[in-house]
Amino acid sequence: MVALPRVERTPDGRRLVVDRVVGADAEAVWTVFTDTERWPEWGPSVSAVRCDDRFVERGATGEVQVAGGPWIPFAVDTCENYRWTWRVARIPATGHAVTPLADNRALAAFEVPLYAAGYAIVCRRALSRIASIAERATEDATE
Repeated sequence: MVALPRVERTPDGRRLVVDRVVGADAEAVWTVFTDTERWPEWGPSVSAVRCDDRFVERGATGEVQVAGGPWIPFAVDTCENYRWTWRVARIPATGHAVTPLADNRALAAFEVPLYAAGYAIVCRRALSRIASIAERATEDATE
């Protein structure tokens, strides 16, 4: 279930948070969030990624191709405790967070800068895709 976006205080200040409960454990969701090769699968605005690091870590850099158009540089600012943030074209962009829940579920969240509130719609679609990928991976692992 996707909750309505709301303004919350995050480690990066006030952000619009879009989140969803996922029927997979936190590690499965975190893997989807951090695997740069999978970003085009779940990111509606990401067509391709170039990054030397397959999995996000603090200090990782690369480029994302936005909607089949230009390549834009990115740099990961933070990555710890199931949360990572980045800058795209040197501008603070979305935060990505996972909170473990009971019953092998997790809360996946995007923290959207207030100046980019319109991007919440894109994040909502991304959360649905992330949930499908993580839940499918969990089902495949149990078969």
